[in-house]
Amino acid sequence: MRILVLGLNYAPEEIGIGPYTTGLSQGLARAGHSVRVIAGHPYYPQWQVPAGYGGLWQRTIEHDVTVTRCPHYVPTDPSGLKRLVHHATFAVSAAGPMLAAALRFRPDIVFTVAPSLAAAPLAVIASKLTGALNWLHVQDFEVEAAFATGLLRQDTTLGTLAARLERGIFRSFDRVSSISPEMCAKLEQSGVDPGRIVEFRNWADIAGIRPLTGESSYRKEWAITTPHVALYSGNIANKQGIELVIEAAIRLRTRNDLTFVVCGQGPNRARIEAQAKEAGLQNIRFHDLQPRERLGDLLGLATVHLLPQLADAADLVLPSKLANMLASGRPVLTTAMPGTGLAREVEGCGRVVPPGDINAFARALEQLIDDAPQRRRLGVVARHRAENVWDYNAILNRLIPAFSNARSRKQLA
Repeated sequence: MRILVLGLNYAPEEIGIGPYTTGLSQGLARAGHSVRVIAGHPYYPQWQVPAGYGGLWQRTIEHDVTVTRCPHYVPTDPSGLKRLVHHATFAVSAAGPMLAAALRFRPDIVFTVAPSLAAAPLAVIASKLTGALNWLHVQDFEVEAAFATGLLRQDTTLGTLAARLERGIFRSFDRVSSISPEMCAKLEQSGVDPGRIVEFRNWADIAGIRPLTGESSYRKEWAITTPHVALYSGNIANKQGIELVIEAAIRLRTRNDLTFVVCGQGPNRARIEAQAKEAGLQNIRFHDLQPRERLGDLLGLATVHLLPQLADAADLVLPSKLANMLASGRPVLTTAMPGTGLAREVEGCGRVVPPGDINAFARALEQLIDDAPQRRRLGVVARHRAENVWDYNAILNRLIPAFSNARSRKQLA
């Protein structure tokens, strides 16, 4: 098949959506399909374009995938309005390459990743020009997540219009997929025909991330001497609710056997570092994102993984970092309400407490730290779940036939 992919985020971004769009595109190319990608310049999660990228349009061939990178505005302080401009400029700059690729490449499938939903209408236009199947993959419900994190107010004209546009875009695609059963159910609630909805999960790096049997090299490198580490690794932004980690470090500051490590970057990092400094915390360390080839060693540093989330975001996005946390064979402590997708994914391989409840969060962390047999049991289940549910090859092997079947049905319609 000839597959045209439209997605703002792509390699060399190492966390968030980029690795999954990259993994999909390269996996399809390895399977013998012809793949072209229209993407933005890398910027996430630092919200800064690195050296070697930027400027105008760039075209490269990477792992047998033809990648066209488009210029776009990248705000250093991504507030609500600036994010809208950020997504809008990508949609504008991607329009020419997207339509040109559609007419010259003549794709069988146009696959679009949201975010950025603002660019999704380009895929609809491209598919109508060529008769291709158009497929939208929803990684985040952007509008509802903006409501949940306060970037956009639901009771405003702009909020109402954005929600209406989001639902309209969802319904304009032949197929719409998302990364969890709960997010697929939300697509149905948005008016998408259930027959057009497909579950397409993100995946864990099962081969590269394995439970460490020895000591992580980061212990010596970062001079960590306590027996236990509570690790948060990933983006530091609004929907994570990472302030809870700072509050837990304050509550448990008298424990001399526990170090909190926050490893990541994002728009909220400076603020939470300032909070830790103001509280005079000596039991917390901050580090930048580490090279992806060392991810297994980093995740193996954890005694317990910390995965705080805001209450209203639990079914709007399934954190991509969870899959690799499970693959590391360490228990996960997360915040989610019962019955949400995040709670269901963590059940049996970690602890789930109510969002924002610092008492429950700190108490659950202490219980995990103090109960080694429980940690081992939960870690074994976590690894098995990663192998059984989050395996890259298994997920891709299910998706490719779904692509082929959907295209055939489109041609017969």
